[in-house]
Amino acid sequence: MIAPAEAVREALSDVFEERYEVAVVYADADGETVLHEGPVRIKANGWLELPSGRLLSPEAVHHVDRVPTD
Repeated sequence: MIAPAEAVREALSDVFEERYEVAVVYADADGETVLHEGPVRIKANGWLELPSGRLLSPEAVHHVDRVPTD
């Protein structure tokens, strides 16, 4: 039996996506322009999803710093 495409996509997204409970998303290398602070999900396609559902393009984001929670 062949698995439905949606089920396969969801299984793979769990492997290739990252979620950070506390992170800072920067638009520049110097860290002067902060786009977001807080939880973030880095999708398999490179886009960042914020808790509000807003998506940030990989072209707009320079880097993400994870903030250790413990």
